[in-house]
Amino acid sequence: MGERMEKQGDLVQGTLDMLVLKALARGAKHGYAVAEWIHESSNDVLQVEEGALYPALHRLELRGLLSAEWGSSENNRRAKFYALTAAGRKELAQEAEYWRRMSGAIARVMQTA
Repeated sequence: MGERMEKQGDLVQGTLDMLVLKALARGAKHGYAVAEWIHESSNDVLQVEEGALYPALHRLELRGLLSAEWGSSENNRRAKFYALTAAGRKELAQEAEYWRRMSGAIARVMQTA
C-alpha cells in the first residue's frame, strides 16, 4: 500500500481541466503549447500526454469553456488555437478556489502529529 503506483508527473485526478484552463488564461495557445506551459510552469514535474490533452481540450470546447480557431504555429504548421471564453474564465475561478481549499485542507491534515 505504501508503494507509489503512479509515475512521476502523473496528474491528480480531476486537475487536468483546471490546468488547461489556467494555461489559456493569458491568451490563446495550440495544444502542444498548452502541454509545454504546464510542464514548464510545474518546474518539469507535471507532464500531460497527448492522449489526455486533446480529449480534454475537445471536452472543454464542447462545454463552451473554450473557443477554437485554426491558425499557424510558430513553425508555420497548421494548428488549432484554443482560448478561454467568459464561461471558461468563470469556471477557472471556481476551480482555483476549490483547489485552494482542498489542497489547504490536505496540507493541514498531513501536518498533524
